Amino acid sequence: MPDEDRSVLGQIDRLSAEEHDLWHREASGTVTNAERERLREIEVELDRCWDLLRQRRARRTAGLDPDDASARPAAQVEHYQQ
Repeated sequence: MPDEDRSVLGQIDRLSAEEHDLWHREASGTVTNAERERLREIEVELDRCWDLLRQRRARRTAGLDPDDASARPAAQVEHYQQ
């Protein structure tokens, strides 16, 4: 796996772990309003990371340079269907 893909996956893992922790705290009723906002930010950032990883894989499959892929703006990716 290319280093850049590994880096994006690492970011996904870190964000997912933080998201999981915050959802656990939400379920127990101990999350703050700031943490709820952070949950929303994490969801959008995860969408952006997954989109970038998909772009890189698609470019590689098409014989193009995956390093030409770039993270898209949050407004563009935050409502994608997974």
